[in-house]
Amino acid sequence: MQRWKITIEYDGGPFVGWQRQTNGPSVQAALEDAAFAFCGERVLVQGAGRTDTGVHALAQVAHLDIERATDAKTVRDAINQHLKPDPVAVLGAEAVPQDFHARFSATGRSYLYRILNRRAPAVLDHGRVWAVPQELDAASMHEAAQVLVGRHDFTSFRASECQADSPVRTLDRLDVSRRGEEIHIVAEARSFLHHQIRNFAGTLERVGRGRWTARDVADVLDARDRAAAGPTAPPQGLYLTGVCYD
Repeated sequence: MQRWKITIEYDGGPFVGWQRQTNGPSVQAALEDAAFAFCGERVLVQGAGRTDTGVHALAQVAHLDIERATDAKTVRDAINQHLKPDPVAVLGAEAVPQDFHARFSATGRSYLYRILNRRAPAVLDHGRVWAVPQELDAASMHEAAQVLVGRHDFTSFRASECQADSPVRTLDRLDVSRRGEEIHIVAEARSFLHHQIRNFAGTLERVGRGRWTARDVADVLDARDRAAAGPTAPPQGLYLTGVCYD
């Protein structure tokens, strides 16, 4: 039995999320079905993060155990062959020890949230950005974002259905910058709460429009009340961009 670490890219639009569910197709199910078609084994593909419906990944990490003797190139290429036409691709495969776990061995995760900030609607990037036509001040958004960096009780930015034992997290980075017509929000931490980054984005968008200030964001954080924060930004702007391991 060999454990394989795989790095995956996917468009989350057609899926109900990462995790296998009964109400629609999932990324996990697509990978498990493709692995079965390749090796004839019913395997469990465990991911580093359970992305929601519509959320994308540039470098999701997962692991699976295969009894069949094979190599990394074959694992990558054979699974990709059987993934078609689903918008999922295995970018690489690597043999790892049995004690490696894609989720529990991870020491950090990074995300990107994309806001298309222009009057014209999204066409080529439809389903891959949050389109905000009102002009946003990226510098003010970045200043307000720094209030959230560090170790805090993030109850105000936690979804009501979040299953985490504690709302306390350490946010290592939350940067906001303008890239042409886009506003990019980059977040890094060991782990995140359910909807935490999307709730950051919805709150910072209010700052960008001049409705709130950094002081208001600090008050939202201190309130420890989800109702105090901004709306949950739509999922299509969010990308899992990387997972770190020791």
